[in-house]
Amino acid sequence: MNDSKRAPQKKQRRTRPKPLIAYALRYWPRYLVVLVTLLIAVSLNAMTPQVLGRIIDDVVVGGKTEMLMSLLIMLVIVGVGHGIFNYIKEYNADRIGILVGKDLRRDLFQHIQKLSASFFSKNNTGELMARVKDDVDRVWFIMGFAGMLIFECVIHSAVTLFFMARVSLLLTALPVAIMIVVGIIALIMEKKLNKCWDDISNENAELTTIAQENLSGVRTVKAFSREKYEKQKFASHNQKYYDLNMNMARVLIRFHPIISVASKLLITLVIILGGLIIIFDYNNLTLGGDGALFSIGGSKLTLGGLTAFVEYANGIIWPMECIGWLSNELAGAIASNRKIRKIMLEQPEIQSPEDAVVLDEVKGHVTFDNVSFSMGETEILRNVSFDLPAGNTIGIMGMTGSGKSTIVNLLERFYDVTDGSVMLDGVDVRKLSLSTLRGGISVVSQDVFLFSDSIEENIKLGSRDRISAERMQSASRSACASEFIEKLGSQYETIIGERGVGLSGGQKQRISIARAIAKNAPILVLDDATSALDMETEHDIQRSLGQLQDVTKIIIAHRISAVKDADEIIVLDNGSIAERGTHDQLMAMDGRYRETYNAQYGA
Repeated sequence: MNDSKRAPQKKQRRTRPKPLIAYALRYWPRYLVVLVTLLIAVSLNAMTPQVLGRIIDDVVVGGKTEMLMSLLIMLVIVGVGHGIFNYIKEYNADRIGILVGKDLRRDLFQHIQKLSASFFSKNNTGELMARVKDDVDRVWFIMGFAGMLIFECVIHSAVTLFFMARVSLLLTALPVAIMIVVGIIALIMEKKLNKCWDDISNENAELTTIAQENLSGVRTVKAFSREKYEKQKFASHNQKYYDLNMNMARVLIRFHPIISVASKLLITLVIILGGLIIIFDYNNLTLGGDGALFSIGGSKLTLGGLTAFVEYANGIIWPMECIGWLSNELAGAIASNRKIRKIMLEQPEIQSPEDAVVLDEVKGHVTFDNVSFSMGETEILRNVSFDLPAGNTIGIMGMTGSGKSTIVNLLERFYDVTDGSVMLDGVDVRKLSLSTLRGGISVVSQDVFLFSDSIEENIKLGSRDRISAERMQSASRSACASEFIEKLGSQYETIIGERGVGLSGGQKQRISIARAIAKNAPILVLDDATSALDMETEHDIQRSLGQLQDVTKIIIAHRISAVKDADEIIVLDNGSIAERGTHDQLMAMDGRYRETYNAQYGA
C-alpha cells in the first residue's frame, strides 16, 4: 500500500436541518429594530384619534380655538414620526427576509450538492428547481415583510383595543366579538389553504420539470415533430395548475366576504350604539352619572370620544382584512418549508468514512476484485475482476447496457458495490476520502456536459488557479480542439451556450477531452469519448493520449480502433466478463470481439 494517512475527521452522524428560528436568530438585532420601530409606529398611530377627539371636544364643542394650532402641529408631528419609523420598520423587515432567503437557499443548494447520485435518480430536476427558487421565496416572504405584518396586526390590535377600552368598555365589546369570529374563520381558512398549497407546490414542480425538459431537448422535439404533443402535455399540466389555484381562490373568496362584511358592520354598529349612548346619555341614566361601568376612569362618552372610537374601529379593520391574505401566505410558507425540510433531511448514501484514508500520492493502480452491483432488483455487474497497474491501459467493450459505464461509477464511488471491492493503490475506495479518490480521476463522459460559460472556464472547470494558460492550450492541442477554438472570434474567451449549444458533438467531445487532460490526474477514464469524432481526429487524439506518461487509462468504447492498443481488453456481456486479453489474443479466440472487428472493418 502507498504511504497514506488518516484524515482528521469528526465522527459522522445524521445531520438535522436547521429550524427557521436558527436563521432568524442570526439577525436578531435587526428583528429587535423592527420590533422597537413597530411599537413606536403603532403607538404614534394610536395617538391620532386621541388628537382628533380633543379637536372636536375642546375646539369644536368647547370653543377653545387657541388649542387648534397646537393640536394640528401635534397631528403633523405624529404623522411624520409614524412615516419615519414605518419606513425603518419595513426596510429592516424586507432586508431580514432577503438575508434569510439567501442563507436558506445557499444551505439548501449546498446540501443538494452533497447528496449521492441515487438521490438524483429518484428526484427530477424541475422539482429541485422549484424547491430552490419558489419555495425558498415563500419562506423568505413570511420571515420578512409578511411575518412583520402578522406581528404588527397583533400588536396594532392589542394597542387599539386598549385605547378603545379607555373610551368605552361597552363599545369595545363589539370589535372583540367580531375579531373572535374572524379569528375562527382564519383558522379554518388556514387549514384549507395548507392543503391547497401542498397540491399547488407539487404541481408547480411537475410543470417546471416539463418546461425544463422541453427547453433542454428542444432540438429533439423539433427533429421528431413533437411540438403538438409537447404543447398538449404542457397544456394539461398548466390546466391542472390553473384548477388548483382556482380551488385556492375559491377558499379565499368563500371566506373573504364574511371578513369584509364583519369589518364594515363593525363601523356601522359602533356609530349606531355610540350615537345612542350620547343621545340618551346612557351612562348617566343607568348609573346616576358616573358611567364607571362603561368607561375607564369614570368619564362618559363624548362626541369627540365617539369620533376617536370610530377612528380606532377604522384602524382595527385592516388587520381583519389582511387576515385572509396573511393566512394564505402563512399556509404557503408552511407547505414550502415542509418540502424544503424533506430535502434537507435526505442524507448522502456515499460519504467519506470516519478516519478516511488520504493518499500522499495517487499512483493509479486500479483493482476490481470480484465486483457485483445491483440496483434494486436489477443485477448490473456480476463477478467482475481485473487488475490495472499504474500507467497501463485497459479497454472495455460490450453491448449497450452490459455495464461498461457502471464500472466508472463504481470507481468514482457514485455508487458502492453490492459485493466484492474496488481498490485504488491497494486501498478499498470505500475507505478513501472522496476528495482523494475523485481528485485522482479525470473522466470524459459519453454524455458531455458543458456549462454556459467561456471555453477557458469549461476546460479549467474549477481549477482556474491551478491550470495555467499554457497547460490549457497544450491540453487543447492534445485533444485536437485548438484548431477550431482559435478560429473563433474570442478564441478561449468565447462564451458557449447552455450545454454547449452552437458546437457540434465532436467539438464538445474535444473540449471535454481537453478538460480531462488539463486536470492531469493519474487516472484517465474515456467513456465512449470519441464516438462523435471522425476516424482521423480519433486517431490523432489516441496518438496524443498514448504519449501521456505515468497515466492509467480506462477506455470504454464500441470502436475496436479505440481499444486495440490497450494492455488488456475485456468484453462484457450482461454484466459479466465474456472475453479478455490483448487485441491479438482476442482476435485469435474468434469470439465476440472478433465478430465486432469483422462487423466494423468488413473482414
